[in-house]
Amino acid sequence: MARTLAWLGLVVSLCISAVAGNPGGSISGSVTDSSGIAQMGAVVEMLAVGTGQSVLAYTDTVGHFSVSGLAPGNYDIRVSAPSFLPSVRENVMLAAGAAKVVNVTLNTLFEAARILPQRKNAKDEDDSWKWTLRSTANRPILRFDDGVPILVEASQQDRQLKGTLAFMAGGANEGYGSASDVGTSFALEQSAFGWATVGFDGSLGYGSGTPDGILRATLQTGDGTTTPHQLGFSVRRFSPPDLLVHRGSLQAFALTSANALTIGDFLELQYGGDLQTIQFMGRANAFRPYGIADWHLGDSTVVEYRYSTSEPGEPVIAGSEAVPLEIHDNAPHMTLVGGTPLLENAHHHEVSLAQRLGDNNFQVAYFRDRIKDPALLGVGYISVDTGDVLPDVYSGTFNYNGNSIETQGVRFVYQRKLTPDITGTLDYAYGGVLDLEHPGIGWDSIRDDMHQTWRHSAAVKLAGVNRRWNTEWIVSYRWTSGTALTPVDMFNASPGQTSPFFNLFIRQPIPRLHLMPGRMEAVIDLRNLLAEGYVPVVSPDGHTVYLVQSARSVRGGVSFTF
Repeated sequence: MARTLAWLGLVVSLCISAVAGNPGGSISGSVTDSSGIAQMGAVVEMLAVGTGQSVLAYTDTVGHFSVSGLAPGNYDIRVSAPSFLPSVRENVMLAAGAAKVVNVTLNTLFEAARILPQRKNAKDEDDSWKWTLRSTANRPILRFDDGVPILVEASQQDRQLKGTLAFMAGGANEGYGSASDVGTSFALEQSAFGWATVGFDGSLGYGSGTPDGILRATLQTGDGTTTPHQLGFSVRRFSPPDLLVHRGSLQAFALTSANALTIGDFLELQYGGDLQTIQFMGRANAFRPYGIADWHLGDSTVVEYRYSTSEPGEPVIAGSEAVPLEIHDNAPHMTLVGGTPLLENAHHHEVSLAQRLGDNNFQVAYFRDRIKDPALLGVGYISVDTGDVLPDVYSGTFNYNGNSIETQGVRFVYQRKLTPDITGTLDYAYGGVLDLEHPGIGWDSIRDDMHQTWRHSAAVKLAGVNRRWNTEWIVSYRWTSGTALTPVDMFNASPGQTSPFFNLFIRQPIPRLHLMPGRMEAVIDLRNLLAEGYVPVVSPDGHTVYLVQSARSVRGGVSFTF
């Protein structure tokens, strides 16, 4: 008996010694989308707070991950997957030898903005495909992208401040519409009262030595289980380079309202608009409403009607929201005719059908547009004031009045996940555009020579992530069948939306220093890199300037997320 007790004591001692010598803990969990569907191949990065050491893991076929042998301490857990916004759990405490379970839900930008309430019907379990072919929220002029690029789980950071700070600069490309300027953008968000979110964001530029920019404050109500509402107020200031000619700066104020409503489990409504007041050589007022209605015909079909009164901003693609919008992306679409300021007045109607067939997603749409006083984009410096040019010193471009355009057309979109890391999209559109009968014509004859014609347009877009380096990239090219001053399908807000011609976006995480909080990323944004689609005209001073669909822009910078 004594011998047995001695052996038992030895075994217990060895077990205690083994545990004491291996105090490592483990973190495991599951990654799903907002509909509860497991996400295979998601990247899970566990970053030790203070030491900066990180461990990578990947989810299996059922969305599960597990990492063992972790030293005790606090960890930031960052989860990313193609087509979703990254999600982070901060300051997850792991005791010695403990087993922590952390479940993460990934969201798209559309869901993160909370434009629509979550669908909770059980028959919608396989509903995550819809983001790929449904339009993003209508963004009238002076509205920002809602939400910040990194989503912090409410259970961990319900009342902590979240935000992004970005520094962007452009390279000088004389005659190609890219100014050598520096800008600072920021976005802050704070949960309040358990039922609201308060946001403050903006952008400041220093291209001409005048710190002009845009600021916006928002109040978002709704906790994910109630109908969301958003109220925002924006202030924008812009100084033309010649204050004496244009008699002062442009100031714009906008009151924004956005609402969503769900009727049963088959109908979703979005509605709202901007009430704008613009002071520039007088005062102009405008109301820019929008409305979207989605009918869900089963689990694989969505019929949508969309009405909007302003063109969407630059293409919004999941993964490209690292940097808040810049100043020239938010400018009111205003032009001058004989020294009189005119606001663009647009009406867009669209009916679309989105259908999922296995791994393939399709959309077919019919649209009808009517635009009075459209703002055409011009490139080049005009030294003689004619009362017809409104310059933008930040992008090196100017606005020119395009009379009017009334057209209709069709759009086809096909999207497929080519690999777990790469998504491909094809877009085709046919519709009316504005063009010049005789390119190279003199300035006084431009408006008379302008006419409406029909054009084909096709685009291919690839978006993906390099798992080894966590590099996110988007490359696209849009072709047009002939010269054009305006893009085909100007109001395209589908996943097939791209800027004209060749574009490249790269976002690269930078290893975090020990003393630096949050995350740091390098951003490269190239648009119309080959400077295609430039239609020459002769300016009043005899120089050649261009009217373009998209000006070449070479920009890059660094963003910090905390």
